[in-house]
Amino acid sequence: MKPHSVVVISLHSPKERIWGELLELNASGVTMRGIDLNSFDDFIRQARDPEGDLVGLPTLFFPMIRVERIALDEARGSVPSLAETFEQKVGRGLLDYLAQFA
Repeated sequence: MKPHSVVVISLHSPKERIWGELLELNASGVTMRGIDLNSFDDFIRQARDPEGDLVGLPTLFFPMIRVERIALDEARGSVPSLAETFEQKVGRGLLDYLAQFA
């Protein structure tokens, strides 16, 4: 995994799945800008609301002891990736969208 990849991180204790942009991966843990996968649809609604406040993703750090798995956000057959779904609904790629908050 390289920085600026869009990933889904599975965590334990407590169980969570986080989607977003990977910033750094090292022996101590994972730093990313992301949200809980359960909030994905809400994030899309906020991102495409032209009259609402612009909404970025928080920068998060997870120690490696909590990381169960990291998966690239990739399309599988006819099922689009979450990043592709975001782009289709918002009209901008995720990394392009997040660049305005950097």
